[in-house]
Amino acid sequence: MGDLLLIRHGQASFGAADYDRLSPVGEQQSLRLGAWLAAHEAPPAHVVRGALRRHAQTAEHCLRGAGLDTPIEVIAALDELDHVDLLARHRPDLDGHEAFTAELRASTDPHRAFQQMFVAAVDRWTAGAHDHEYARSWPQFRRGVLEALTALAARARDADGDTWIVTSGGPIAVIAAQLFGTPPEHTFALSWPLANTGLSRVRVNGAGPQMVTYNAWPHLAGAAGLLTYR
Repeated sequence: MGDLLLIRHGQASFGAADYDRLSPVGEQQSLRLGAWLAAHEAPPAHVVRGALRRHAQTAEHCLRGAGLDTPIEVIAALDELDHVDLLARHRPDLDGHEAFTAELRASTDPHRAFQQMFVAAVDRWTAGAHDHEYARSWPQFRRGVLEALTALAARARDADGDTWIVTSGGPIAVIAAQLFGTPPEHTFALSWPLANTGLSRVRVNGAGPQMVTYNAWPHLAGAAGLLTYR
């Protein structure tokens, strides 16, 4: 029987034309996580990731840091919500990278401006009044993540080691909300504080999956400039 180790991806390329790739900081975070896991944990029985590039790069750097070549399984249900789609529905005037980046550059604090827009876009998405407008509605997203959790937990019961799961803040928050008993409408309050390459541990036993650690980052302790949230 093994645990499920939920790993948020390393820092991606905020503000770039292609967000979906690790920044140099994200690469270092992932390498350090792998080295920490190799020093403190047994090798994983399985490594799973979402289908996004930042998931792939985080998993690859993590395994490299651990000195492992474990095969990586891809589960698309572990992908992050589509922030481009959500923002476009919330602010149709900012549909397109140029308009969006121009809006951020006009702000004195682009990170804060993005966070405020993103929170409002997520609130609209999860409210349920506009499900038909989205490529993937909130109920569809949540259901897919929880189905993946059920399948991975079932496999973990018979595994010889832990399962490393590289994903994003949205799926991790959905899983945490389910296991903590948090109302679905408050799910994303659990997402905003998640650190890049933060670790959350789900224990699988006869009572069902239980969250025993949330958003830990021991591999980043004392590492100047490597603790990031976006």
